[in-house]
Amino acid sequence: MALIVQKYGGSSVADAESIKRVAKRIVETKRKGNNVAVVVSAMGDTTDDLIDQAMSIDSNPPAREMDMLMTAGERISMSLLAMAIHADGERAYSFTGSQAGFMTDARFGAAHIKAVKPERVAHVVGDGKIAIVAGFQGINADGDYTTLGRGGSDTSAVALAVALGADICEIYTDVDGIFTADPRIVPTARRIPSISYDAILEMASCGSKVLALRCVEYAQRFNMPLHVRSSFSHRMGTLVVPEGVDARKLPNLE
Repeated sequence: MALIVQKYGGSSVADAESIKRVAKRIVETKRKGNNVAVVVSAMGDTTDDLIDQAMSIDSNPPAREMDMLMTAGERISMSLLAMAIHADGERAYSFTGSQAGFMTDARFGAAHIKAVKPERVAHVVGDGKIAIVAGFQGINADGDYTTLGRGGSDTSAVALAVALGADICEIYTDVDGIFTADPRIVPTARRIPSISYDAILEMASCGSKVLALRCVEYAQRFNMPLHVRSSFSHRMGTLVVPEGVDARKLPNLE
C-alpha cells in the first residue's frame, strides 16, 4: 500500500463537472489499495475574481484582509470535492490550511512555510478515508490566515507529502507532463519522461510555469519524487526524481 499525495490545480476543478471527474480519479486511486491525501486549488478563475472584487472596493486593500479573502477560494473547492467523493461512495474530509497544520511566517501574500503538523490529516488517511486539504494557505503565529504566493498550492502539496512521509506527490495540471516547449503553442514539443531536480529548477528560473520554483526546491531538499501529469488523461506524465531512484518502482504509474 502506497501513500500518495495528489494536487489538482484550478483548471482541473474549474466547474462542477470537472470536480466530479477529479473525484472519480481520486476514488480510483484509493480503490487500487492506496492511501490518498489531496491538495486542491481554487476553482478556475475564482482567485482572480476575488482580487477584482477587492480592488473594486479598495485600490490598496490591507494585506491581512486580502489573505483572509484569498483563502476563501480553496475552501469552496475543497468542500465541493469532498462532497463529490462522498457521492462516489468513499468518505472524505476537507481541511483548511490551518486545520491541516500549515504554520507560516507573517508575510501576507507571500508567506513561507515554517512547519507542517498534519495530525488531523494523518488520522483521517490512517483510518482509510481521503483527506482534502486547501492549498496555497496557512496560519501564522498570531493566528492570522496567510497565503503562499504564486505556485503556493504546488508547494503545499510537496510540504504535505513530506510531512506525511508519502511515497510520491502527483501534480495534476492541464498538460501531460513537462515538455521541451509549451505544447499548446508548439505542436512538435516532446514530453520529457523524467527529469532531475536541477534541470527543472533551471527551467523554472527561466520562466517555465509548469512547476513553481519553491515547490521544486522543497521537493529536492527532502528527496520527494514528483509526478507531473494531466488530470484530463491517464497518460504517463513527467517524473521529477532524486538521483539514484528507480522511477519504475514508484507507485501509481499506470
